Amino acid sequence: MTAHAPSLSAAGDFSGVIDPVKLDRLAEVAIKVGLQLQPGQDLVLTSSIAALPLTRRIVEQAYKAGAGLVTPIFSDDEITLARFRYGSDASFDRAASWLHEGMARAYAQNAARLAVRGDNPSLLSGQDPAKVARANKANSTAYQPALEKITGFDINWTILAYPEVEWARQVFPGVSDEVAVGKLAEAIFAASRVDNDDPVAAWREHNAALAKRTEWLNGHRFHSLHFTGPGTDLTLGLADGHEWMGGASTAKNGVTCNPNIPTEEVFTTPHRLRVSGHVSSTKPLSYQGTLIDDISVRFEEGRIVEATASKGADVLNKVLDTDEGARRLGEVALVPHSSPISKSGILFYNTLFDENASCHIALGQCYSKCFVGGDKLTPDEVAAKGGNKSLIHIDWMIGSDEVDIDGVHEDGRRVPLMRAGEWA
Repeated sequence: MTAHAPSLSAAGDFSGVIDPVKLDRLAEVAIKVGLQLQPGQDLVLTSSIAALPLTRRIVEQAYKAGAGLVTPIFSDDEITLARFRYGSDASFDRAASWLHEGMARAYAQNAARLAVRGDNPSLLSGQDPAKVARANKANSTAYQPALEKITGFDINWTILAYPEVEWARQVFPGVSDEVAVGKLAEAIFAASRVDNDDPVAAWREHNAALAKRTEWLNGHRFHSLHFTGPGTDLTLGLADGHEWMGGASTAKNGVTCNPNIPTEEVFTTPHRLRVSGHVSSTKPLSYQGTLIDDISVRFEEGRIVEATASKGADVLNKVLDTDEGARRLGEVALVPHSSPISKSGILFYNTLFDENASCHIALGQCYSKCFVGGDKLTPDEVAAKGGNKSLIHIDWMIGSDEVDIDGVHEDGRRVPLMRAGEWA
């Protein structure tokens, strides 16, 4: 059994090693860039108790921007672990559906959504994998009404991170907690573009560069992508009428937001029936407190028919059995190996960052926004074009400086997209 570390709030005050000016800028970017929160708009905010220093600043920025009502919902590592140590067996097939239904109702009334992440990547590594998988499935099922509003881009939403101590320990082992938290904070600030005097302007420039890349890809209208590299030979068909996106995106409520802070990707929707071949992960995946490493899967007619992992395989295979769509793809994203996050040399053990250091694919639910006219498509029309539906959406990394990618037209013509992990 793994000994559990105290949560950040219990372990000490790290405010002295986190630059307060940059933390203020990150809160400002969250509201002005991540959400572009509108005057009078409500905000549903989820965060861990450990991230209170950032969360409080975000709430302050939200009200300064004219927010209607900000509703924070907090989690805590020790409370999560208490369930696994002492909860009844039957509790692992349940989730707070009433809470998620309330969130979905808030989004239906145009509330914005913001998540502050900083999870301990190995929080549940010592717990029963079957219970972890059951709890994840129950939560995914309960969360579906809210997730549909998010993946459908009904509202403006964003995710960003705070350097919690358990996470920092894993990213920077062998140093004091204070040094680890300080180093992780600076890495988050750099990746989130708040280590300069005008981060809002820096984001405007970055979004423009990503928009230029998506325009080029949309001009080609590739039929499929072909990935080759160590352990990888994957042909990934693209959905009919797919559209590439990246950086800022306009939600159905008319608000332009940056769903991820940071972001370096351009992404679109694969065709759920037209993926074949095999692919291997190039970075570990941290999923709901479980670290899954050395993933290798084989696709036939869009479906994963074989899956292995050197670590976390039990949880991976249970995730793949969540529903029919869990073994199919909902997203493919291209990220150059020379992205700032990749160049930092840091393995974050956090998908929000690691997916922006590497090309990646996502199991499960697609984004209906990634279709031409996607904001007007019904779920049945999305499915008819090849879009996938699932209770889950899990990104994992498949890119490196050894991976090549070609764009393939319907007539077989090939265009080099990436060579050795860089745009060709």
